[in-house]
Amino acid sequence: MSSIKTAVSACTVLATGVVLTLSGLAVPAMAQGHGTGNAAPIGGVQLEYLDRGLVAAATPQGVFLSWRLKATEVAGATSDGLTGTDFTVYRNGEAIGTVTNSTNYLDTAVLGAAAAGARYSVGAVVDGVEVEVSAEVTPWTQASKDLPLVKPADGVTPTGEAYTYSASDMSVGDVDGDGAYEYFVKWEPSNSKDVSQIGYTGNTYIDTYTGEGRLLSRVDLGVNIRSGAHYTQFMVSDFDGDGRSELMLKTAPGTKTTTYGPAGDVTSESYVTLPEADIAAGFTNEDDYRLSAGGYYEHVVGLFKGWQDHPEVEAGTWPRTLEAAFGIEERYDYPLSDADARAMADYFMDVYAPARSARNNLRAFEGFILDGPEYLSVFDGATGAELETVPYEPGRGDDGLLWGDYAMSRIEPGNRVDRFLAGVAYLDGQNPSAVFARGYYTRANVVAYSWDGEQLTQDWVVDSGHVPMANPFNSGPHGGTGSSEEFGTLAGQGFHSLSASDVDGDGRQEIVYGSATIDDDGSLLYSSFDTLPAGSAAPGTEAKLGHGDAIHVTDIDPDRPGQEIFSVHEGATGAPYGWAMRDASTGEVLFGGYTGKDTGRGMIGDVDPTVRGIENWAVGLRSAAGRVLPGSGYGTNMSIRWAADGTTQLVNGSGNQTPTIDDARRGRLLTATGTRTNNGTKGNPSLVADVLGDWREELLVRTADSSAIRIFMSTEVTDRKLYTLMHDPQYRAETARQNTAYNQPAYTGFYLASDTDFTGVPVPDAFLPGALPALQRQFEALVVAGEVSGPAVQQLRASLDQAQRAVERDQAGNGARALEKFLGRLEQKKPGTVSEDARIQLGYAGSKVRSTLD
Repeated sequence: MSSIKTAVSACTVLATGVVLTLSGLAVPAMAQGHGTGNAAPIGGVQLEYLDRGLVAAATPQGVFLSWRLKATEVAGATSDGLTGTDFTVYRNGEAIGTVTNSTNYLDTAVLGAAAAGARYSVGAVVDGVEVEVSAEVTPWTQASKDLPLVKPADGVTPTGEAYTYSASDMSVGDVDGDGAYEYFVKWEPSNSKDVSQIGYTGNTYIDTYTGEGRLLSRVDLGVNIRSGAHYTQFMVSDFDGDGRSELMLKTAPGTKTTTYGPAGDVTSESYVTLPEADIAAGFTNEDDYRLSAGGYYEHVVGLFKGWQDHPEVEAGTWPRTLEAAFGIEERYDYPLSDADARAMADYFMDVYAPARSARNNLRAFEGFILDGPEYLSVFDGATGAELETVPYEPGRGDDGLLWGDYAMSRIEPGNRVDRFLAGVAYLDGQNPSAVFARGYYTRANVVAYSWDGEQLTQDWVVDSGHVPMANPFNSGPHGGTGSSEEFGTLAGQGFHSLSASDVDGDGRQEIVYGSATIDDDGSLLYSSFDTLPAGSAAPGTEAKLGHGDAIHVTDIDPDRPGQEIFSVHEGATGAPYGWAMRDASTGEVLFGGYTGKDTGRGMIGDVDPTVRGIENWAVGLRSAAGRVLPGSGYGTNMSIRWAADGTTQLVNGSGNQTPTIDDARRGRLLTATGTRTNNGTKGNPSLVADVLGDWREELLVRTADSSAIRIFMSTEVTDRKLYTLMHDPQYRAETARQNTAYNQPAYTGFYLASDTDFTGVPVPDAFLPGALPALQRQFEALVVAGEVSGPAVQQLRASLDQAQRAVERDQAGNGARALEKFLGRLEQKKPGTVSEDARIQLGYAGSKVRSTLD
């Protein structure tokens, strides 16, 4: 499906529709009088075609089963849950139960060792007719399963430091279009660094695994991408709408992909393709831009030798001489000779920098990449094959001098300039775009891209511009306004993460960039300011809410219209709030608290079902409306929807601690023995997302030795029926960006808590690109099984092929008409051509695909 830029007025509606009869089976029919032309583009929000996601696990009470309800299967709702497809549960081919009010089941008849011999499947039932039966699964031996990993080899830095690897952040995507997720795993070396920390790091790797643990491909980012939480965010999504996920991330010369065969053998290796301009300039994939301590010294010497030519110096904005910048007497003529430049470099490193902070040890500065090309690459999700590589935008511009990296007391070249963010967003309300950003403490630069299967296209560019400084070696650019007239107030407002959410209710997602929000078209929706209170640095003046570490965006207060943003802030006495709840559509602070210090972490969750709305905590515990509650709050590492009653639980444990899932009322629900979280004190699981089974989230954490990812699922039986959270556009986008910097939970675009009224839960008007290929596979399997035979085979196949060609051309009307022919031919009931079971199954699946083309 091509990229569609026409906005839909609303991307979520309650599922309704006209029906036609297929042997008593009610299925959605095309809307009449819709006016859809043959070549009209396909509408609806593009989401993944997913299979049933059935999983079973042996528990002391019996075998627990959990499976997906798809958004396209919802027909309506009661206050307690969604309605539509019901389910028959089968054990060893025999029906053992019917489920109408949920998508889970506990088989109490099978206990202990007997579970190993059981095979389970579920049948989808619509209006009393079984229209689909899932593939069979066998139970896990417990409520967790290991996904085997292939750990990269250990390494040694140029200074002789040995390092090892641990599995870290993850993402998921369907790379082959079969409706099941594959798993993307980031490998971080033991010497990975924060951007402010000195030293070399090992390479970063991104692996792709099947659900059975077969390594499909590995992207080695190479020596020119530094390893750490702020450098590599990898976005996984079906960006081009072909039903298969791509991988998009920042790369550099030396980035290499390796594809593996079924036996683990290497089938291909290739470096990213350097742009022609870079090849002409002499860049190669063998280049190494990491600076040694001596190399950084020479870098400074070069900077000083060209000082008079810097545009800010030429414009008279910065001091004409380095002596003036350092506050010492004039010593040299400009341009500086090599000897004089070295003398000034010695003074800067040995006298000026240490005098500003004892932590400034620029003589030891090494391992950073401050120069050389930077790229954005798109890779095939299954093979790792490079699809396109372009120069990375926003570019660094310099080593951080303009970004304020030399201006503060702590001189940290390569720090603010190398703060990266990334995300996925439905900016047009229909198709996923990739968002890549650089900077948030001072300059903030954000670029949105579309991928159509052949080339990357910039949707828009947002740039605050640099915060002006009178002296780049002695200034306070934090909190300043960038040079851009339109986007200048975006500077300093970014967080260590971002969110994609339709905050203004127009059916298109915005980018919540911390304390500011960028509208879907790339304009600045708002930038949040407020008045500094008594006790602050400048009482009564207006100041930005500013930077912070944690941000949460969803419908927090169900009694207010729209969504809210809960965030914490680290501006100390220069920020009006240490924590705040804001209206997501306007940025207005609803309530908050001044702390006068860096308030580092905060979280939201429905931890108390007796309190209306979703609670929040950073300094104390409060209701969604701001009422102070008993207690001081709970964990802030990561939340998880684990319980049967819709409340929120917390994932705790960092460093070498064993991760746990804890409930505010019931205490510890899970101890994930033998596993570890990531990102140091942040204690982030590799992933928390609804990747299997019903709407509850799974906990994905690495084993202590990183030999596997252990997937834990909740086995509490729930009576709540909700479509998979991955079919909520905001949740899907938020899951894709969870691996960004300081990992934050994924939230739905609607109120989801213990007291959710399901009659108000929106159901996406979705287009699933993988649904038609899945129908074609289903048809061919029935042909092989002899369920479809004779002349009907070619007739039905021709209609499906015609529909597929129309979808590839983004022609809704042509695709719908081809599927009308397909369904009409199924109805002809010619003896000996299509069995009754095949006719029902193909009719149901075909009608579902056709309904998305209205």
